[in-house]
Amino acid sequence: MKFWQKVFLFSFFLFIITFNGTNIYIIEKKYTAFMDNEIRRTLAEQASFYSGLQASNPLFKRLKMYVKTIEPDANLLQTYVSTFFQKNKKNDSYVEIVNPNGQIVYSNVPFKMSNDRAEMQDLKPNIRQYIIRDMNEKTYIFISNIIDFENEGYYLSYIRDLSHVKAERQQEYKWFLQIDIVACFIFMIMLYFVSSYITRPINLLIEATKRISKGHFSEKVHIQSKDEFALLAKHFNMMSDVVEDKLNELQRNNEEKQRFIDNLTHELKTPLTSIIGYADLLRTTKYDERVFNEGLNYIYSEGKRLEELAFNLMGLLERRDAAHFREESILDVIFHIKGAITPFLNEKGITLQISGDDFIVNIERELMNILLTNIINNSIKASDNNGNIEVICNAEKKSVAIKDYGIGIAEEHISQLFEPFYMVNKARTRSKNGAGLGLAICKRIMDIHQGTIRIESKENEGTVVLISF
Repeated sequence: MKFWQKVFLFSFFLFIITFNGTNIYIIEKKYTAFMDNEIRRTLAEQASFYSGLQASNPLFKRLKMYVKTIEPDANLLQTYVSTFFQKNKKNDSYVEIVNPNGQIVYSNVPFKMSNDRAEMQDLKPNIRQYIIRDMNEKTYIFISNIIDFENEGYYLSYIRDLSHVKAERQQEYKWFLQIDIVACFIFMIMLYFVSSYITRPINLLIEATKRISKGHFSEKVHIQSKDEFALLAKHFNMMSDVVEDKLNELQRNNEEKQRFIDNLTHELKTPLTSIIGYADLLRTTKYDERVFNEGLNYIYSEGKRLEELAFNLMGLLERRDAAHFREESILDVIFHIKGAITPFLNEKGITLQISGDDFIVNIERELMNILLTNIINNSIKASDNNGNIEVICNAEKKSVAIKDYGIGIAEEHISQLFEPFYMVNKARTRSKNGAGLGLAICKRIMDIHQGTIRIESKENEGTVVLISF
């Protein structure tokens, strides 16, 4: 069952229970109040009738003393009761008077009385008892008490028709049933649209997840509201962004790994091919000292290249745990490197200018020597003869910038410079015994130092490498 259907059914049943329960309670409460009011009214009428009848009793006695032709007691009672009903027009009330012998003295009850008269059992003077009975599809109230007449206790029953009370309740139930059917129908229509509207964001999320499951990871959900569904959609979109970023990152990593494997295979294949080729040449040709020495030199050169490649790969994979950090002066490190590479600077007549303020940084000195040496060597290779290279220290930002005015790098290559074996100009790099691992090692060293390295460059204008601690 769908969620909107659950909302629909739950709300509908809750409405039926609440609406019907409330109306039934009101009708029954009204019926009870109406019935209580009618009972009190009947009791008051019976009390008035009883008082009038009781007050007439002395008058009957006097008349019997002075008038010999007075009617019998039963006739006097009949006359009084008939006069009372004619005067008050009591069409819904009846009286029954029974003498002590159980004989009916007077009765205008239009129906046959029940033999079970619980209201007349155990009656005592000055005590009234009443009961409500359903007879002949009507409802009556029976009020009984004892009236003293001629020094004898007569049973007086005052009966009143209360059928109109139940009839009104039945009529209210009929009206309520009609209203209930109309109200439920209207509520069902309204509830259908409301539940569909409320659950619409869920349907949007479901559709979005279906599209994402098919590979559309950039899918977003747009909900124009300020409720929990909008918050859910917001977090769903954030999750979608994170998933997309992670997948893109994984894809980039896979591509980088594949390029690394391809480049490593190529870098190993080239010197191995040369070594195998010259070894086979020396093995199959007649001894010639010049050819023999030339072949050995190539084998040695390519072997050293493989050795350097192995050392570079070890440096690239070096872990932070193996590094020994201590506080060092950055200018001391830079001046030491300048002294070590002076022959290379002099070879091309390049000037290395060091400026800025010194600062202390927690580094592994040997790794920092490798990093700065690689960057400055790259600047030397990129610079023309008699060029200029600047090393600028910034104590406030704890950064070092190495700037040259050489050939520069095209913008499309900058984002891939730190990938292992990536070379902008492969022919020029290999001619200088490079393998494209220098900047990858530099990036790894800065990761170990929890710093950053950034390159800015323009073709034919120069390059700036900024390292920050």
